[in-house]
Amino acid sequence: MAERSFAREVQQLRVPAGSEFYGEGILAVTKALLEAGVGYVTGYQGSPISHLMDVLADAQPILQELGVYFEPAASEATAAAALAASVNYPVRGAVTWKSTVGTNVASDALANLASGGVTGGALIIVGEDYGEGSSIMQERSHAFAMKSQLWLLDPRPNLPAIVKAVHDGFALSEASHTPVMLELRIRSCHLRGHFTTRENRRPAFSLKQALEQPRRDPDRIVLPPASFLHEREKLEQRWPAALQYIREHELNEFVPGELEHMGIIMLGGLYNNTLRALELLDLAELFGASRVPLYILNVAYPLLEDEVLRFCSGKRAVLVVEEGQPDYHEQHIHAILRRGGLACAVHGKDLLPKGGDYTVAALRQGLHGFVQQYHPAAFAKPQPVALSRPASAVPSLPPRPPGLCVGCPERPIFSSLKLVEQQIGAHHVSADIGCHLFSILPPFNLGATTMGYGLGAASASAFAAGPQLGAARRAIAFMGDGGFWHNGLTSGIAHAVFNRHDNVFVIVDNNYTSATGGQDLPSSRSPHPQRSTLHPIEQSVRGVGVEWVRTLTHTYDVSTMRATLREALTTSFKGPKVIIAQSECMLNRERREKPRRKAALQAGQRMLKERFGVDAAVCSGDHACMRISGCPSLTLAPSGDALKPDPVAHVDEHCVACGHCGEVADAAVLCPSFYKVHQVQNPGVIERWRAHASRRLLRWLQARQWRARAARALYPLEELEA
Repeated sequence: MAERSFAREVQQLRVPAGSEFYGEGILAVTKALLEAGVGYVTGYQGSPISHLMDVLADAQPILQELGVYFEPAASEATAAAALAASVNYPVRGAVTWKSTVGTNVASDALANLASGGVTGGALIIVGEDYGEGSSIMQERSHAFAMKSQLWLLDPRPNLPAIVKAVHDGFALSEASHTPVMLELRIRSCHLRGHFTTRENRRPAFSLKQALEQPRRDPDRIVLPPASFLHEREKLEQRWPAALQYIREHELNEFVPGELEHMGIIMLGGLYNNTLRALELLDLAELFGASRVPLYILNVAYPLLEDEVLRFCSGKRAVLVVEEGQPDYHEQHIHAILRRGGLACAVHGKDLLPKGGDYTVAALRQGLHGFVQQYHPAAFAKPQPVALSRPASAVPSLPPRPPGLCVGCPERPIFSSLKLVEQQIGAHHVSADIGCHLFSILPPFNLGATTMGYGLGAASASAFAAGPQLGAARRAIAFMGDGGFWHNGLTSGIAHAVFNRHDNVFVIVDNNYTSATGGQDLPSSRSPHPQRSTLHPIEQSVRGVGVEWVRTLTHTYDVSTMRATLREALTTSFKGPKVIIAQSECMLNRERREKPRRKAALQAGQRMLKERFGVDAAVCSGDHACMRISGCPSLTLAPSGDALKPDPVAHVDEHCVACGHCGEVADAAVLCPSFYKVHQVQNPGVIERWRAHASRRLLRWLQARQWRARAARALYPLEELEA
């Protein structure tokens, strides 16, 4: 079950040529792929490109009508290797994944593909996850494109430019026999807009033809002596062919301006923010006109030296707008201008931030400094004075680090581990990519490292030396079910068996690759119409030789989870110990059950809804439940008692009745203030009568209690006793 369905939106993919297509960037990419005559598509989900895989999955009937094959890949390496179909055959293929982390996983296949080259167009759609909204280390795809000689497109963030880049990417790949990377930045994937469509095309050369007419060319395979010829081919044939295509088809753009003694060179993906910053400085308007000449690099790599020289000729200075480090473009443009004998000054990181997201505010400041230096008259007119409030008047917001969702089945696992550590001491914990990575933050504060998707087990390998060194404690490693199938089974579990590790491995199995949007897995516990699921993780780990395995099917049982973790950490058994902690992702569960509950309520069916709460009269205000649980729905509220000034625990309306707060309070022997109630919706006649009778009885008992209190207030206790 994916995070959201695009079943309705993908029907737009059928619209005829000349129609106005309106939608998200990822829908536009899918439409462009069909217009380009793609033969096969695969990839691995990951922000910000996750929903592209979901769109392709929902559009599978349409793809099949056109003879396009689609499959979700087990990893980015699997997806990249699929592009081998375009090496010997003129069939167009596209793959997609998340930015540099996905490219790192796929690097072996990509390097071989780039070395031998392709016959059909090969397009790699990368979700460039750089900047403030990123969830990964701060790196860019540019370095990999340079390293393997892949051409890199960075189109302007609007739908017509993105669609054109898909078409240009395939054509450029075929013209130069080189794979092409198309990077879509975070904001580009989900922006909305419109473009004029072309006709969908069946593949000009199909996979069926390739199977029935097999071809081979040993010169395309990376083996000596061919591998030594590939570099010469890149430099002498593919590179010039790419430059010629980029030049002839004008993939880069020039915007003239009246201030011809200066200019701005920017990557296409930064065009919108740069133009907006110029507009705020009264140097441009949002429809594209600019007083400062612009050179827009929709092709981030390679650069065309003749275009750079032509743009910089006669200018005193140019500003290079390029996010992040190293400053590849700034250095390259310096070299081009020096070789060309131009004295044009080059600015970039001296005026703009050296790293981080180039927001409009950051660009505005850098552009102001650049224009002020080379054309101060642009700011000669009076500027409105900005009134600033004193720092003390600016309200400060409390920090809000990311965390697990309300009702997440992974929270009890970490609560249980904290309780175990209270008994037997702290342990080294290796974390992994996924929702469970939030355990490194308060209130759990678990996890010392994370090395990559599915590498949690492998990152604890060095600590397998513990028994040899006489260490009394074992290392613990976490990974999710997504990471397990992506990389963890071989690089983690099988590796640990082979090397006779004594570590403890916890596989968090929540039915889906939840961190990437809730896509299905081989171990998902529901049948899938087009994929093979229901393959237990326990069978896989036993298949590679693990002997000590415990599968827990209800992670919310804190007592059992705590006992299992303690057993794994203290048992005399030597060898890898695997705990498979199973409970369905609460978000996906709610997505599935909410429509069912809503329909049942509208049909008048009786529905029972559980809710948890805290008795304010019993709660001591210690708040230990929050320090061990960390659930967002467990918050603070006034006690309502003048003798108890500190706030008490409170369960708000977001509670999904997972029961974790009560379970952890019971397992940790905390205050017994948690209670559970059952809310009945659409009750029957008998239930209504019982509820009415209960309310009347309670009112009578309350009135009697109030009368007794009033009597005690009027007469001293001694008089009443007499």
